[in-house]
Amino acid sequence: MADRAAALSAMRPDVADAAFGPALRTRLDAVVDIDHGLVVTDFAEPRARRALAGAEVLLTGWGCPPLTAAVLDAAPNLRAVIHAAGSVKQHLGPDFWARGILASSAADANAYPVAQFTMSVILLAGKRTFLMARRYAEGEYKHSASSRHFGNTGRTVGVVGASRIGRLVLPMLAREGFRVLLADPTLSAADAAALMPAPWSIELVELDDLLRRSDVVTLHAPSLPETHHLLDDRRLGLMRDGSVLVNTARGALIDTEALVRHCATGRIDAFLDVTDPDEPLPPGHPLFLLPNVVVTPHLAGAMGTEVALLGEYAVAEVERYAAGLPLLGAVREDDLARIA
Repeated sequence: MADRAAALSAMRPDVADAAFGPALRTRLDAVVDIDHGLVVTDFAEPRARRALAGAEVLLTGWGCPPLTAAVLDAAPNLRAVIHAAGSVKQHLGPDFWARGILASSAADANAYPVAQFTMSVILLAGKRTFLMARRYAEGEYKHSASSRHFGNTGRTVGVVGASRIGRLVLPMLAREGFRVLLADPTLSAADAAALMPAPWSIELVELDDLLRRSDVVTLHAPSLPETHHLLDDRRLGLMRDGSVLVNTARGALIDTEALVRHCATGRIDAFLDVTDPDEPLPPGHPLFLLPNVVVTPHLAGAMGTEVALLGEYAVAEVERYAAGLPLLGAVREDDLARIA
């Protein structure tokens, strides 16, 4: 493009500061005309509407308001929305997709912190770290070192969903020596085998079989109507005694009331970074009170210094757009039925 396209940021100001440091802002200035002092959280604000009218590229992030029909009508020159975060479902709806505007997400950049977090949780869960920390505080110093429920050696981990995060977790598990099972109805055995680099292997199984055979079950499926309460009371009952359920995906994949019942018996443990139907959970929720359940506040994805990874990805996409190249993180309307 001979002239730099006009760009506008729409996200929380603190997100913009974390995602786009001085070096990234310099890179943006080289390819688009953007006012870094204007970060929009309300498209109805007069200054925002004036900038929106001329914007060709919209840089979005956490806190971006929905792009309604009225907002899109006020942005006649808009050609691309570059999202410096993961899911676009919160701000891009049917009105957006009907207009043929390009969309990109930094979900690939957000995936690695989630996979890294998940792997850390699995290793700590194998040592019963969270339960033992609570017991230590109550006066019990150390559990029997010979208990078969402790340790990571010889364990089987079941991965539910070969999402972008699930695909990162698979080789991490193999490198740590775990036997790896995968349940994903969209894959063939050949597809699954191709996900694991040699010399490691993966076994594609049905979900019920995975639940029966796994010491740890980690969820990486999208939240869709067909995956709502994928782990219901019956399926939670299939998990073997002493197993651990890890959810860093979407809370709606698990029937929370059923999970409370199963964990309350002490038969299975759970580590939840996401919950359903409430997020955040209200104080005093039963999940907070169970000694074998840990609930964290949706922190597996990019946070703090990691947010710069999202900004880096988004800026690279803006550069690709300016050069007339395909967007690596392109999202299309027909992708929505299978992504988070």
